[in-house]
Amino acid sequence: MWFMRQAGRSLPEYRALRAGTAMLDACLDPEMASEITLQPVRRHDVDAAIFFSDIVVPLRLAGVDVEIKPGVGPVMGAPVRTAADVARLRDLGPLTPERLAPVSEGVARTVAALGSTPLIGFAGAPFTLAAYLVEGGPSRDHLAARTLMHADPQTWTDLTSWAAEVTGAFLRAQVLAGASAAQLFDSWAGSLGLADYTAHVAPASARALAAVADLDVRKVHFGTGTSEILAAMRDVGADVVGVDYRLPLDEANRRLGGSTPLQGNIDPALLAAPWPVLEAHVRDVVERGAQAPGHVVNLGHGVPPETDPDVLTRVVTLVHSL
Repeated sequence: MWFMRQAGRSLPEYRALRAGTAMLDACLDPEMASEITLQPVRRHDVDAAIFFSDIVVPLRLAGVDVEIKPGVGPVMGAPVRTAADVARLRDLGPLTPERLAPVSEGVARTVAALGSTPLIGFAGAPFTLAAYLVEGGPSRDHLAARTLMHADPQTWTDLTSWAAEVTGAFLRAQVLAGASAAQLFDSWAGSLGLADYTAHVAPASARALAAVADLDVRKVHFGTGTSEILAAMRDVGADVVGVDYRLPLDEANRRLGGSTPLQGNIDPALLAAPWPVLEAHVRDVVERGAQAPGHVVNLGHGVPPETDPDVLTRVVTLVHSL
């Protein structure tokens, strides 16, 4: 068991360490990123660490003008919506080992400190990165991105191909530095129907995961609101499929043909519920997950910032007892 967003604002030690440091600066400080990654492992006794970073870090490393604004999220200096805009991204050049050095160093430091506890590397999927670039920041429905994929499919393909190269290099660097697994987050893929996902997104996601296909790591693919595209998300090259809180794991297992290990899917909202309610829910998740060929217990999305850390520790203890 581990938690998505397990290193972060729910931990007072995280808030103390990050005080006065911008999010992307923290991600690119190898010593700080490593320490933040280790904090929840010490506190909660989770079975894996996930490297502290952000899905837009590879964009920053590539030279894109991006900031994470508190209370808003990633914001681009200018949206990317034309062939000329994509060409300017190409002009930034590839993510070389030199550019990736802060990430590689942070991962290596973390792996050395973790000992036998594995580290999960992660990256944002090409569609989610492209959606941020096209929209210029967070969006509820990703209308501009979905319009571009149909109105100018060649520009869309070029953009997602570039995003796949960048995020694939970012993921590969983490694995080469010692990460034991790789997770691709497609945060916004739930805005797509199956036909659009298969035609306009899956090829780029497959390309991103192919960047670590020759390395001995399991690949996890997760998105929110993706109940209708789970099989397509697996088929781009994932070994494990993450399921959000909307779909029971036994139903997810049925949709995936009973052959795919699952990750998930405790409802984050229940972390603030009375313990008997949360306990019953966790037990139900574990029971349903037992029907799959493998189950990594997790949340169906990230840890809310206001969560009591002691509750998270108590959930880990409960799951280990089961």
